[in-house]
Amino acid sequence: MNSAARASHRLYKEVAGRLMSEIESGKYAVGARLPAERDLATMYEVSRPVIREAIISLEVQGLVDVRVGSGVYVQSNSGQKQVPAGDVSAIELTEARLLIESEVAALAAAQISDDELAELEDLVRQIEEENKSPDGREEADAAFHTAIARASRNNALIETVERLWDLRRTSREAALLHEKARHANIKPVVDEHSAILRALQARDPKAARAAMRGHLLQVLESLLFATEQRAVDEARRSMQAKRDRYSRLTA
Repeated sequence: MNSAARASHRLYKEVAGRLMSEIESGKYAVGARLPAERDLATMYEVSRPVIREAIISLEVQGLVDVRVGSGVYVQSNSGQKQVPAGDVSAIELTEARLLIESEVAALAAAQISDDELAELEDLVRQIEEENKSPDGREEADAAFHTAIARASRNNALIETVERLWDLRRTSREAALLHEKARHANIKPVVDEHSAILRALQARDPKAARAAMRGHLLQVLESLLFATEQRAVDEARRSMQAKRDRYSRLTA
């Protein structure tokens, strides 16, 4: 596939479809381990994040089982013929948010009210409190972003931002990667939200756009490496458990 064609396709869905076909054909039998992520990336000539998203797509359908520290194993060979069209990945969703919410923040900065700024200030405090909770709830984070959308005074943008957050909750693929991120202790960064708030308080559209863009670029970066970080942490815990067991045996 040439570069122009690659640009027009959703690569991870293409890769997921090809892997699905190979599983169904018996190339990878039930119980077999798939090649390592780096090897799949070489085979399909795509980046490792694309492979990661493709694996998540197969995982939510029950085709593969991701075993941290061991690999990805075929769990079933009776998947759907196509990757579900209604799902969006967390990466796609965050890219869309980056494009849309950055401009929403700029528009909001020009007309946000003092009461709305006070609401955002309170939500930043709530985000900080939510981060202390182990259950990973991010309701204040969602409220912060949708409140900025309301301050844009544009109903189409308000509905768009609310829809993006709904997709984050309801898309199986997006929900799975965000869950993995929470397990890797990746949570909303208070300082990034505070920077957005300061730009809005200054009623500076350019600064608000930059602060929101910077925040969502960091979210995107965190998601890309969430599963890798979780794997590293699990591998370290597994190694420590082995060391502890060996120590008891030799004591």
